[in-house]
Amino acid sequence: MRKLQNEELKRKSVDEFKSSSKTPVVIVLDNVRSLNNVGSVFRTADAFLIEAVYLCGITGQPPHKEIQKTALGATESVSWKYLGSTLEAVNELKADGYLVYAIEQAESAIMLNNFMPARKQKIAIIFGNEVKGVQQEVIDASTDVIEIPQVGTKHSLNIAVSVGIVMWDLYLKIR
Repeated sequence: MRKLQNEELKRKSVDEFKSSSKTPVVIVLDNVRSLNNVGSVFRTADAFLIEAVYLCGITGQPPHKEIQKTALGATESVSWKYLGSTLEAVNELKADGYLVYAIEQAESAIMLNNFMPARKQKIAIIFGNEVKGVQQEVIDASTDVIEIPQVGTKHSLNIAVSVGIVMWDLYLKIR
């Protein structure tokens, strides 16, 4: 088996990406403090043709060298928006017809492997702060909560890893 060269990967240009049909998902970052995590989220959003990334509260915004270092240019292809609070983002998305789900460990959460989104339904997925997770008021305003099943001792994943797991799962279920 031969590893593919970069020119064989059939990468989209930024213009091709922008005009492509998107996966009907918005990623919402709730006060994510690590700029490297923000950049990684942009790369994941690019990889799965995600509609947009909403940056809320203290979450850093492009252009910033630490975001760019891990985004590798994905901030140019992926649409993004800044909102002062995550609750503001949730209310806006719900008004636009999105079902809004928080990724968190919570009572009666839907396990990710059991979550089956309706086809063609617009979805927003909220990922929380590296230490505090998704704010309770944001959970309360969400449509529901999805939990990533974990069986180890930590029950804690880096936000960039969580975004990758959830977006891959949704991509398979929606597209």
